[in-house]
Amino acid sequence: MAAQQRRSVTRLLTAGTTLAGLIALTACAGGGGGQTDSGLGFTPAEQDPDSTITVWVDAAREPIAKAFEEENPDVPISIETYDGNAGGSGSFQTKIALFDQSGEGWPDVVFSTQTNDASWAAKETNGAQAFAAPLNKGFLDDGFLDGFTAGANDPMTVDDTVYGLRNDLAPVVLWYNQPLLDEFGYDIPQTWEDYQKLSDDLAAEHPGYILGSIGDSFTGTYVYYWGAQAPIFQLDGNTFSSDFEDPHSVGMTDMLDHMIDNGTLVQDSVFSATFVEKYADKIVAIPGPAWYSGAIFQNPDNVNAPAGTFGAADPLYWEGEDEVTGNVGGGVWYGSSHSKNLDAVEQFLEYVVSSEKAVELASGLPAYEEAAASWLATQASSGYFVGDFESAVATAASSVWSGWGFPSFSPETAYAAVVVPGLAAGKSIAELVPDWHTQILNEAQVQGYEVAE
Repeated sequence: MAAQQRRSVTRLLTAGTTLAGLIALTACAGGGGGQTDSGLGFTPAEQDPDSTITVWVDAAREPIAKAFEEENPDVPISIETYDGNAGGSGSFQTKIALFDQSGEGWPDVVFSTQTNDASWAAKETNGAQAFAAPLNKGFLDDGFLDGFTAGANDPMTVDDTVYGLRNDLAPVVLWYNQPLLDEFGYDIPQTWEDYQKLSDDLAAEHPGYILGSIGDSFTGTYVYYWGAQAPIFQLDGNTFSSDFEDPHSVGMTDMLDHMIDNGTLVQDSVFSATFVEKYADKIVAIPGPAWYSGAIFQNPDNVNAPAGTFGAADPLYWEGEDEVTGNVGGGVWYGSSHSKNLDAVEQFLEYVVSSEKAVELASGLPAYEEAAASWLATQASSGYFVGDFESAVATAASSVWSGWGFPSFSPETAYAAVVVPGLAAGKSIAELVPDWHTQILNEAQVQGYEVAE
């Protein structure tokens, strides 16, 4: 893959003007709001090209960070692992808030599994300028930014300013087991109605085989309700709303309860040893994100299916309605506005999303368009997946429903707090909806949003 043309911070400066001089000129801005004369949209720290950049990654992204370190020995880097903000844990925001209070210690680059962090990372906190550096105000080259798949960075864009780079796209497709479909004589479902009908046939004719799991907080929220166009998590300005009475919401609640009752939807996490032991060879179909390709089906510690078993089909949709789908994460890289080595940050960010290693180490569909094309072609030509894998994933990537919101909190926390234990106690989702709804609204209020009743 051709190297991207990078416009480094030092090259942004006019002849005879030093970065230190810019710092002095912009000091009156007080380090907040991005209203500076730096040409970057924020007030940079005094730069030191020998300064070590500290990079936070989750375990899954550690290999790409290590690859950068190996291929760029001249760049001083310290790689630290953390939970990646998984499950909406809030660890990213909590840690940064402590550094904001102390006025030092910020990491230079952070990877987060959540797409909603820009809602707080782009704001001043306790007098400190926003943690996330604006990326499209002169920091990163426009040509590089234009290389992302259309819309990939929309969740990290606030008032036309891009604050984060999408690592991967995570549209939901329908994964299907071709040998089992052939053995049982079933067709690949195309709509949610087909999916429910298949569940009845499967439960009656082949009990013990499944069509999915709702045991993870991301499946119930992003895979099913987002994919169903259920408006349970919406944001308009500073007003948050959650509507479980909309027909799309009610329809999905009813469908999930129906399939839980007939045994084709299970409550085990797809990452649990129990799921692997009980269901690895009994998955007839399962809606899930593109990254299931590596994280589930080709993972030696998970399903680890033989080549020629699974394929990806177009996302499920309501009959007669828009053919849209949900999205499960797609991690984000943030560069710190406090970094003392922005050139190294720039070099790292471009490497982890667009290099050949970014393609080689990707477990799901890269957000950078050239990397995505290469990854799709590699997956399709490998012979591992049946059917038109490339077309299905590409279709899903361009079909994500735009009605989902990106406030500063995750829908996963309320689902994990209310729905998961409630289901384990034998309650239906319909019975849990009132408490689930209340929990979501309470979290919105705690985060300072106006709640629409």
